[in-house]
Amino acid sequence: MEMRTSLIAVAALMCAAAVGASAQQVAQKVGIISVQGAIVGTKDGQKASQQLDTKFVPKKKEFDARQSEIAQLQDQYNKSGNLMSDDKRNQLARDIDEKKKRLERDMQDANDELQSEQQHMLQSLGQRMMAVIEKYAKDNGFTMILDDSSPNTPVIWASSGIDITQDIIALYDKTSTNGGPTAAPTAGAPSKTPGAPPAPGTPGPSASAKTPSGPR
Repeated sequence: MEMRTSLIAVAALMCAAAVGASAQQVAQKVGIISVQGAIVGTKDGQKASQQLDTKFVPKKKEFDARQSEIAQLQDQYNKSGNLMSDDKRNQLARDIDEKKKRLERDMQDANDELQSEQQHMLQSLGQRMMAVIEKYAKDNGFTMILDDSSPNTPVIWASSGIDITQDIIALYDKTSTNGGPTAAPTAGAPSKTPGAPPAPGTPGPSASAKTPSGPR
């Protein structure tokens, strides 16, 4: 009788442990999302990226034209410099250097402006995105959602089965009305507004506008 009682007690303890482990697994439902990818994947994000393209692509074309002009002057200097008088050769060298410096300054200014507008875009859409993520997490019983596009969240590996990025994009677009949901995450929610690396698909003015080397 004592052995039977002991066996029953052991079995009860094993069942309790199994139930506890199962409850713990349910309580720790974790999801992975690329917040930056979700933002630029939404209709609002794509519209914002197109607006940036419309504004900055003409500047890039201007920089490319100025780069081409400098390259032509550089080629002229390299091929004909020895045939010029000292004054003309020195003047051409100064012109090339001045055009290069001016182009580099203008490119840096344009790139800073682009980064600033991308930052503003990510912050504006990011606040709306966090509201959608919070709603999705609560509705689907998540206890934690990690942003694997953030350098502050070093996710080394995660199963694609827990990636909710596409679900969030679909939910955002579904609930978006003239700019998306405006509700902010509630106090204490583990939400962060994403940073400002360049949004995918948005060309920077300095992407291909490289200045040639100075007079040799």
